[in-house]
Amino acid sequence: MGSGEVAAYDEAVGALRDQYDALGSDGPVRLAKRTSNLFRFREPSAGRGLDVGAFSSVLAVDQDGRTANVGGMTSYEDLVDATLPHGLMPLVVPQLKTITLGGAVAGLGIESSSFRNGLPHESVLEMEILTGDGQVVLATPDNEHSELFHGFPNSYGTLGYALRLRIELQPVRPAVELRHLRFADAAACATAIERICQTHSHEGRAVDFIDGTVFTPDECYLTLGGFSDTATGYRDYTGNQIYYRSIQQRTSDTLSVRDYLWRWDTDWFWCSRALGAQHPVLRRLWPKRYLRSDVYRRIVALDRRFRLSDRLQALRKLPEQEPVIQDVEVPVERLAEFLDFFHTEVGITPIWLCPLRLRGERTWPLYPLKPDQLYVNVGFWSAVDLRPGERQSSRNAEIERVVSELAGHKSLYSTSYYSEAEFERLYNGGVQQKLKRRYDPGGRLPGWYDKCVRGR
Repeated sequence: MGSGEVAAYDEAVGALRDQYDALGSDGPVRLAKRTSNLFRFREPSAGRGLDVGAFSSVLAVDQDGRTANVGGMTSYEDLVDATLPHGLMPLVVPQLKTITLGGAVAGLGIESSSFRNGLPHESVLEMEILTGDGQVVLATPDNEHSELFHGFPNSYGTLGYALRLRIELQPVRPAVELRHLRFADAAACATAIERICQTHSHEGRAVDFIDGTVFTPDECYLTLGGFSDTATGYRDYTGNQIYYRSIQQRTSDTLSVRDYLWRWDTDWFWCSRALGAQHPVLRRLWPKRYLRSDVYRRIVALDRRFRLSDRLQALRKLPEQEPVIQDVEVPVERLAEFLDFFHTEVGITPIWLCPLRLRGERTWPLYPLKPDQLYVNVGFWSAVDLRPGERQSSRNAEIERVVSELAGHKSLYSTSYYSEAEFERLYNGGVQQKLKRRYDPGGRLPGWYDKCVRGR
């Protein structure tokens, strides 16, 4: 960073610390954010939001060193726009534009490069963190705050907030060429995932990206992406065309690198369907600038707040529904077993698949994946009818039980139903408690179980 950027950043840090001190200790401090990608809905808090808007820009891009200094509240949309002109991108770009870098590190993130690049926090070189005790510390893998550096991922704002992160970048090419491979069952799909992720290739061509879409138990696809300097005829899925439907319609495709990174955002994967945005007539009337995930999420938040869908279900005398909005990771060799259970007991489709493997031997205690294990993220986002006599949370709790039995893990961005003892066992609660005592001894930030499970 230049001297001007350093001075402006230092001034913003000073102002934030003053603001934090002024909030006092009457209840937990939370971020004052206009957008969120969490699916733990709470009533809006009054008067205790921490304004971190000053930390929402890219401070510097080092093209030669392939690194960037980035404000923690910077959206990936802005981060990508700042790095692509340099021929670079983050190692992992989560699929929704308004996910912030700090949010992806504190709350995890994943995408189709995760089979080779792991999770977003693995490309972080250093972080400046406002901790619960009001201090701003520099955390690196090997300094006096290394425990905080390793314990920050999956802490969800219970230890502090990342104000600045220095991250690795990777070179890109102008286009991504796609191949959609169909499989007749989950077992064959899982076998192909394991082979492709091991070799980073398929049929003699390099694979830079891989994810999958399951439409039915006997219709599973893997989409393989490869960078290209020479591809032409880019397709545009930011308007009337819908990306996920193309997977069934085409065996190959080409997108610009920027459109590839945001291919899922336009329709929030496929969830815009429930809001009417995929209806041909409404699609033409819907302004293009509002075809994006944060718009849909705000609509859902209003629906949850005023229980509009629940009331409509009751008026139509339809069964009460349970939202099932989750991402889980299971070992690749248990993927078919999990999908068999899911198709039988839950039945939501489509389903997203995204392989991931940690980049090296370094582990992250609050989300304890094994370094030598290939996992597959399974994402599903919809609602199911309650069966007669079934209570709310039944299906989600059953998913949690099966994931644990299969040696998997569940992301915590949505509702969870673990007991406190089970939660602390699965996510190394002792490590988080130790960090909490050191960096937030006064408990000014929310508690981990309170925030991630109780939804407080």
